[in-house]
Amino acid sequence: MDYTIFRNILPMSWAFLVTIFAIPAIIHLAHKKRLLDEPNLRTMHEMKTPRLGGLAIFAGFISAITIFGNMNYSVQHLLAGCVIIFFIGLKDDIEAVSPFKKFFIQVLATIIVMFMGDTYITNFYGVFGIEELDQGISYLFTFFVIIGITNAFNLIDGLDGLAGSIGAIATSTFALYFAFSEEVKYSVYSYVAFSLLGSIVGFLRYNMSKAIIFMGDTGSLLMGFILSVLSVKFIEMKPTANAPAMAMAILIIPITDTLRVFFLRVINGKSPFSPDKNHIHHRLIGLGFSQIAVVALLCTINMIIVVLMLLSKDVYGTMPVLGVVLYGVVLSVVIELVHQLKVKRQKQNVAS
Repeated sequence: MDYTIFRNILPMSWAFLVTIFAIPAIIHLAHKKRLLDEPNLRTMHEMKTPRLGGLAIFAGFISAITIFGNMNYSVQHLLAGCVIIFFIGLKDDIEAVSPFKKFFIQVLATIIVMFMGDTYITNFYGVFGIEELDQGISYLFTFFVIIGITNAFNLIDGLDGLAGSIGAIATSTFALYFAFSEEVKYSVYSYVAFSLLGSIVGFLRYNMSKAIIFMGDTGSLLMGFILSVLSVKFIEMKPTANAPAMAMAILIIPITDTLRVFFLRVINGKSPFSPDKNHIHHRLIGLGFSQIAVVALLCTINMIIVVLMLLSKDVYGTMPVLGVVLYGVVLSVVIELVHQLKVKRQKQNVAS
């Protein structure tokens, strides 16, 4: 056990140090070259802020995993996908890239890990009575999982410290499960998770309330992509009987928020991809919470469902998944009802 912990402290510490020391130089360069995120109606910040934090996250992660990690068992294919995700994210943070080009690169990265890295979900473990999947369905479902989670983290990156904090919770949870796996093909992913965790924590030093740098698309897409692959590996590893539900619980905030805003946009006659201020964090800010309070609340909500799934780790099949879905639905409905109630009261006050 001691060796298991020690072998992962090294890459995590390395990634943390590289990230935390790289960011000041990146901030200086971003201001010098005017690579800054301008405040607008959708953003929460009021000052021009560098958006190249993902560069430091990538540097910390990639250097740690290549120095201390194991490149076998498809880790090298994950890193190949990370590299192309990094470059399209970096280009978008410097100069806007069309949604089609970003989607194409995400598809390419997904194909690399799925087909060259043999990373796909092969079993539903009794969810809705389904066990092993046909290979075609397995590939199709995994494709949507990776693309969906990758973009879900990009969508929740709208508040100081939010994406990083949620990412840190997810990464640390996956990291511990992989670290104590007795199968080498899964335990090697603890290096991946702990390296990413070190980078995220180093970045959060500069990104909490009143952030002086953002992770940008570079960081959010990279983090989402890595976590999507880790979630697939986690389900395949099946450390608990409710592995699919546990993976959903670990990623409950980005999954719920993404599905929620897509639903709201569609019922309002808008494109599901049109930007707006209907995300959960926007709603909570509108209810009077401070940015740090919103981050703390959503992290707490995230950890509660993870603990609940831990308590039901021996429950197999559909019920745990339905429990996570119900948790997400209740969260969305409560926030929306409270928001609508506040809007109604504001209209009544104006009328009176």
